Amino acid sequence: EFCSSLAGIMLLEVFLVLGTLLIYFLFSKKKEETLPFKDGWWGKGQKPVTKEDTSIRPFKVETTEEELSDLFRRLDQARFTEPLENSCFHYGTNSVYLRKVVSYWKNQFNWKKQVEILNKYPQFKTKIQGIDIHFVHVKPPRLPEGQSAKPLLMVHGWPGSFYEFYKIIPLLTDPASHGLGDEHIFEVICPSIPGYGFSEAPHKKDFNSVSAASVFYELMLRLGFNEFYTQGGDWGWLICTNLAQIAPNHVKGLHLNMVSISKVGLTHLLSVLLGRYFPGLFGFQDEDVRRMFPFLKKGLYRILSESGYAHIQATKPDTVGCGLNDSPVGLAAYILEKFSSWTDMEFQNLEDGGLERKFSLDDLLTNIMIYWVSGCIVSSMRFYKENLQKGIGTQKHEKLTVQVPTGIASFPNEILHIPQAWAKKKYTNLVSFHFMPQGGHFAAFEEPELLAKDILQFVGKVEKEQLWKKK
Repeated sequence: EFCSSLAGIMLLEVFLVLGTLLIYFLFSKKKEETLPFKDGWWGKGQKPVTKEDTSIRPFKVETTEEELSDLFRRLDQARFTEPLENSCFHYGTNSVYLRKVVSYWKNQFNWKKQVEILNKYPQFKTKIQGIDIHFVHVKPPRLPEGQSAKPLLMVHGWPGSFYEFYKIIPLLTDPASHGLGDEHIFEVICPSIPGYGFSEAPHKKDFNSVSAASVFYELMLRLGFNEFYTQGGDWGWLICTNLAQIAPNHVKGLHLNMVSISKVGLTHLLSVLLGRYFPGLFGFQDEDVRRMFPFLKKGLYRILSESGYAHIQATKPDTVGCGLNDSPVGLAAYILEKFSSWTDMEFQNLEDGGLERKFSLDDLLTNIMIYWVSGCIVSSMRFYKENLQKGIGTQKHEKLTVQVPTGIASFPNEILHIPQAWAKKKYTNLVSFHFMPQGGHFAAFEEPELLAKDILQFVGKVEKEQLWKKK
């Protein structure tokens, strides 16, 4: 009798221990799946003991005569190098075309008029983690009875700015006036990444994408948004992804127009070698095959030929940055090259880099002027070092999946195509993946209507099925 009750107790203890371990592993795994919020302090010197001023102050872009006369003096004194014959944009920005841009900049471009355009949407600044954060905040002009606006955080990348969203904002805040229906109406918040545009640059090292995501999360909470959608491409893709990993219960949906993956396994390698011949085996669609192969040309060589800037910026950003911050023509050449090749790789075959096929010079120069007047080129380039210096695949966020409902708009001229089969491994709750008919890297700037429609259908799906509640 005694022995059997002892055995029973022991058995019970074993079950308790196993049960405890099981519960521990289940719950600790769940915990592991979120990314810790990064509470940094990026201001100058020591962190003050006083509480941070959390007020939100209106902001307007302003320009002085001194700034303009200094700019014109530098443009007048530009030194150009003759390009090689028939080199088009294969060696970078072609200086024959660059002369035309500079001539337009001096003689026709009206910065004061562009400043008025920049100021047509309400802008603000607020201090978060020791630095001033600049953001555009646009509310819908009208809302149908009983409907509320959905907050949408839109994040730009490099070498872009908050201005990239100026054409898509009205399509999202007032879709009905643009033939996009009134089922889903947004309140749009577009911040400048710290160190970009009119957001203060961090004064300390290690401000990376997780830091930016933490700052923007704090911004959304400060604006009173407990639940919101996020959208991004370029660095915006990573910042919004990190935000979804930090606050999965606050991000209702994540919409991306660019994805990248840093965890490469055996299946990726096999699919690169064999995907062209056995697409079904790797979950590739015909369009994936068309965009990815031959992989040497459309993958490896493309990465090598287009990533030199990233290597410099991830290692020694301040050196080359000195020259760009001192010369508006150098700055324009550096930035325009990206707007050419990242919009369409084929544009390298044109002497004007195809720049005016998709953008106006006014729009391109406005973006460049945001970098020039704020003097932010060096701090914007440092973001590469902060994100990449520890090596690709080494950071916690790269090892974690994303559970938030995700929508991907895959544009055909994006530098590197990531197939849905690959994206699904990272974004486990992928509810929408569309091959877009045209467009490249700067989607909101280049194809605002296509992007707006994709955001609207994605949010429609999430709302209809209340997907964020099923995470």
